Amino acid sequence: MELANRATILTPSLTLSIDSKAKAMKAEGIDVCGFGAGEPDFDTPEHIKAAAQAAIETGFTKYTPSSGTPELRQAIADKFQAENGLTYKPSQIIVSNGAKHSCYNAILATIQPGDEVIIPSPYWLSYPEMVRLAGGEPVFVQTKEENGWKMSADEFQDAMTPRTKMVIINSPGNPTGAVYTKEELQAIVEVAVDEEILILSDEIYEKLTYDDVQHISTATLPGAYDLTITINGFSKAYSMTGWRLGYLGAPESIAKAIDAIQSHSTSNPCSFAQKGGLAALKGDQQPVADMREEFDMRRNYMINRLASIPRVSVVKPEGAFYVLVNISQLGLSSTNFADRLLSKHHVAVVPGVAFGNDSTVRLSYATSLDVIKKGLDRFEEFTKTL
Repeated sequence: MELANRATILTPSLTLSIDSKAKAMKAEGIDVCGFGAGEPDFDTPEHIKAAAQAAIETGFTKYTPSSGTPELRQAIADKFQAENGLTYKPSQIIVSNGAKHSCYNAILATIQPGDEVIIPSPYWLSYPEMVRLAGGEPVFVQTKEENGWKMSADEFQDAMTPRTKMVIINSPGNPTGAVYTKEELQAIVEVAVDEEILILSDEIYEKLTYDDVQHISTATLPGAYDLTITINGFSKAYSMTGWRLGYLGAPESIAKAIDAIQSHSTSNPCSFAQKGGLAALKGDQQPVADMREEFDMRRNYMINRLASIPRVSVVKPEGAFYVLVNISQLGLSSTNFADRLLSKHHVAVVPGVAFGNDSTVRLSYATSLDVIKKGLDRFEEFTKTL
């Protein structure tokens, strides 16, 4: 049977394939150091789990409005106002099945066949596939290590054509950990405003920044509000990856369109997960601070170790929980490097080709310091053989 074109153009997730291979090796009793994780290794805070459990026990297990419960949408609007300086009405808030789902909904609601979407590279691997599923064409801007893996306004402008409909900004970013400054974002916004280009601002890692680096919400900048769809969620900051709960804030017309799409695709987000999300926003924020402090310690250790290894280079990440390692001097493609590192030295990393840069590999420090130390010992040993 012939498949739809939209299904055949997709590239399978390299992160999942590496993870599957690593798990299979672990099942065979092999000691694998995993640096592939895209999720915190902390448990969901107790008060969030308790809220969901209470919801189940009291029968809050039925359909909710497709865009989320009124109380959660109000809490998200309050959060946007208090933490980001953004004024969204609850009607502009859509709660979805994860921030990934929010991204896809936003792209599906705004991108038509033939529209171009500018994506800085290295990029989170799902962005171009989402654009293709919507019939759009991803246009990649290759960023440079010496510029902190960030796209400049000039590079953005050079990549534009009359078909450009949207630009995607992910700050703090995956896989680079890059955080755009207010000045950098404002320059990009000015270009977008001049050409009326939509901005998808993925801010899922906003609470994970280090060294007093400040996260800036793109929609707060002059001229940006009416063009920006702000994406966020609970997975990273509250260690709720499996809960599948994300949200967005958008101009009213876009939010209305996304609500219609969601009502016909997934209906509502999980009812009792929404109670957990409400507890996350309104409850104790100390677990977030504690997790960020632990990540910061691991980040510093990993960066110092990698900086001492000959023929690899790194840019110190300012956010998220990833380090992108430049392996261009080692003479291997990222896939070959990752395969041999896993097979021979039992260390799992994600090849940079998955993110649009075949000269890099991504290491996550969302794992214990013991694993980081042991894994980097093996990583260094492997590089010496090349």
